[in-house]
Amino acid sequence: MSTSKYIPRIIDKEIERTLLAFGAVCIEGPKWCGKTRTSLFHSKSSIFVGDPAGNFQNRRLAEIDPSLVLDGQSPRLIDEWQEVPSLWDAVRFEVDRRSMPGQFILTGSSTPNTKGIMHSGAGRIARLQMRTMSLFESGDSSGAVSLSELCNGEIESTLTGEVELSTLCELIIRGGWPGSIDTDLKSSALLPKEYLKAILEDDVVRLDGTKRNTAKMERLLKSLARNESTAASNKTLQKDMSDREGGKIDPDTISSYLDIFKRLFITDNVPAFSANLRSPLRIKQAEKLHFCDPSLPSALLGASPQMLISDLETLGLLFESLCLRDLKVYSESIGAKLFHYQDYDNDEIDAVIEMQNGQWCAFEIKLGANKIDEAASNLIRIRDKIEKSEKGRVPRVLCVICGLSNAAYRRTDGVFVVPITALKD
Repeated sequence: MSTSKYIPRIIDKEIERTLLAFGAVCIEGPKWCGKTRTSLFHSKSSIFVGDPAGNFQNRRLAEIDPSLVLDGQSPRLIDEWQEVPSLWDAVRFEVDRRSMPGQFILTGSSTPNTKGIMHSGAGRIARLQMRTMSLFESGDSSGAVSLSELCNGEIESTLTGEVELSTLCELIIRGGWPGSIDTDLKSSALLPKEYLKAILEDDVVRLDGTKRNTAKMERLLKSLARNESTAASNKTLQKDMSDREGGKIDPDTISSYLDIFKRLFITDNVPAFSANLRSPLRIKQAEKLHFCDPSLPSALLGASPQMLISDLETLGLLFESLCLRDLKVYSESIGAKLFHYQDYDNDEIDAVIEMQNGQWCAFEIKLGANKIDEAASNLIRIRDKIEKSEKGRVPRVLCVICGLSNAAYRRTDGVFVVPITALKD
């Protein structure tokens, strides 16, 4: 695979830093998100465990003696290592033997069972999660505003240009798959559909060799799509599936399927946050349901730009999904974490970014500029409520991430407004 036309990714710097500190790095994430191409860019030799050449010769070689596939110039890429889980231990052992950083890069599009993996790899193998391309990586964000500077309250007001509603719809439907960046909308809309088909018909079985009811799994995926960017519970998903699709599904089955989707990196839920470190909110409130890429719920809902424009509520949730994906990519690149906030009065903040020093920033996500005033008022109200009733840490920055704003600026009430098409890490 050629790297001559490699498109830089935000995770590149983190990979370089990690290789200087650890003997190996494992890059995980959804299939087709660019893990292999990025890993090749950082490698000097490689082996592809899933290569079908020679009747899957590489896989059989790794199964017979994992150490045989480790020879090569470092860093050596071992692509799709989870096909032969014993490779994990072989890499860990070789890292210990060599006692040098930057020896191996492993990639994986699923998390295997621990059977066959005898050691956690702690201290030897660092894990990094890669996601589909953010708008800045795909060239659809100008990058005029840095999230790092924004979280320090340091941005300057700037015009960012007009954005059409139809453009946002297309960015959602296309998603951040590297293979779709330079294709037309009709072609790029096929990729997430084929992705889901491949997951259900192949990857689910290959995960542990167990055949499952793909019809029920598809029903659950559609339910997740209808509840994208919400904190819907498993009970809600069960009711939604029964009411709308017919038939019943056991709660334990739902839980097991959700675990499979997580292990395949299809879902990438957003955990809850509390401004008070000892508050029960962080552990008691539900995660916000979130697919790894907005194109997946869009494909499951059968959405087209025209359909989304005529259903602004659904478009708003899918736009939030796009923003959450980008905020995850940008925040993790600066060592921060992404959460959502919901208290027992059901007051909510769409996204919270917690910095390494414990400071945090609150973000409301709104599609239209006509919702900015409402979003800013909500942020201020919840900030004041936290300061008064919980005596918790108040957010350092309040910001509205908008779809149709043509400028990045600070309002007179102190709330920032930033278009998602102007944001970068």
